[in-house]
Amino acid sequence: MKLSTYVAHFLRNLGIRHVFAVSGGASIHLIHSLSDTPGINYICTHHEQAGAMAADAYSRITRNLGAAVATSGPGATNMITGVAGAYYDSVPVIYITGQVSTFRMKRDTGVRQLGFQETETVEAFKPFTKYSVLVDDAQMIRYELEKAVHIATIGRPGPVLVDIPDNIQREEVDPHELQGFVPNPSQVHGTELSATLDKCLKLLSQAQRPVLIVGWGVRLAKADDLITDIVRKLGIPVLPTWGAKDMFPSDDPLTVGVFGTHGTRYGNFAVQNADLVIAIGARIDTREAGSPITTFARSAKKIIVDIDSSELEKFETLGLKVDIAVNVDAKPFLEMLDSQIDQEPFCDVQDWLDRIAQWKLAYPVCLPEYYEENEVNPYVFMKSLSAVVPAGSVVVVDTGCAIAWAMQSFDVKARQRILHDFNNTAMGYALPASIAAALATKGQNVICISGDGSLQMNVQELATIAKHALPVKIFLLNNHGHSMIRQTQDQWLDSNYFGSSIEGGLGFPDFVK
Repeated sequence: MKLSTYVAHFLRNLGIRHVFAVSGGASIHLIHSLSDTPGINYICTHHEQAGAMAADAYSRITRNLGAAVATSGPGATNMITGVAGAYYDSVPVIYITGQVSTFRMKRDTGVRQLGFQETETVEAFKPFTKYSVLVDDAQMIRYELEKAVHIATIGRPGPVLVDIPDNIQREEVDPHELQGFVPNPSQVHGTELSATLDKCLKLLSQAQRPVLIVGWGVRLAKADDLITDIVRKLGIPVLPTWGAKDMFPSDDPLTVGVFGTHGTRYGNFAVQNADLVIAIGARIDTREAGSPITTFARSAKKIIVDIDSSELEKFETLGLKVDIAVNVDAKPFLEMLDSQIDQEPFCDVQDWLDRIAQWKLAYPVCLPEYYEENEVNPYVFMKSLSAVVPAGSVVVVDTGCAIAWAMQSFDVKARQRILHDFNNTAMGYALPASIAAALATKGQNVICISGDGSLQMNVQELATIAKHALPVKIFLLNNHGHSMIRQTQDQWLDSNYFGSSIEGGLGFPDFVK
């Protein structure tokens, strides 16, 4: 069996059905093998960045690994923005790049490049991957692929890179003779979970104004159904981060709304006036905590559950006091918590819930006068769109004002998904992510919301949508440029829109045409 065929079979056996690829001299054997392998298909994007982003979104929707293939040199480096998005959002994706043949590698010669389109891909990708490896021995292909997948999915997930030289792709291998990877036994987290949970429940029983912050890590732990039951049992208000907004229907009385620098007023009032904050699978970054971070939830006791010990240790450096730090995956914590609470609401916090309800009435996202404006008000648009998007739909939103407006105004229904590269927030994510969503859901209702500036970043992927006749509904927000940048220029730079407007240098096509 040709090694590239072994790679294609390996991906198919992982349950991956679509691989996003751009052809090149060092990737054609991988693509041909994908074509010849039943049960898996390749989707040609028109830019490697788009392919990397599509693979990221594919993983988010399927809750399995995503995969993308690119050639060496510029093909590989074009992927980096998409890979970084997967890394910062802890999304497990396997990225495979072709490389120049081993006999054309520069090695330690000191030259910048020996082989045509040679780039040190492994070193370039290391800051944005959990594991990055060059396979220059055909007999190690099984070992490295299995190791990469294990690392991508164990602990805090993330992307991995496997770089395969052209001549290695063409070698013949016997799958039965290839060495496999045997992982070390999983290490148990240092936290004594049972004793720690008792301390958490004691703080909860004493709280009068508790809030539960739920982050993307809960979905990564595949504990989203579990958290829904627990919220009901606890009976306390829940504030999702951007990554968890779609886990809680907006009309649920216990759902408060997003918070932070791009959140709702009532969401921030709830966090800042709470006497206990329990954050699960949420790293509480500066966008959520504001600056300085020491002012976050000013008078509240804080319990933070995170699988990544570094995320917990950072708070001491930043000066934020955390009363109980629980270094464990969200799912075992929630499973043990679920076993300790009864079906009846754990807390009697009706007065607190009533106060939050009053804030919601007093500080709505859409003020009455917004509905009377002559032009389209973006908050009204998001709320109106959410009213007609069916349950079970996938909504993909691009960055900038588009995602801020959506997080604040889009009312989520049951079984809806909202996709965004929440931490890297790259312009141009929505279009390729919508392609992946349409493929992964086999034509389920997919809504793409993008600003005009963001659409331009990957506008070439309209051709991919047309090629595969994908039923993606695109709503293009005409911001006449980069609206969030203009807001910054309004605040700090005397409303001089250099680089962010048509007058300031941007050129846009006629999008309607």
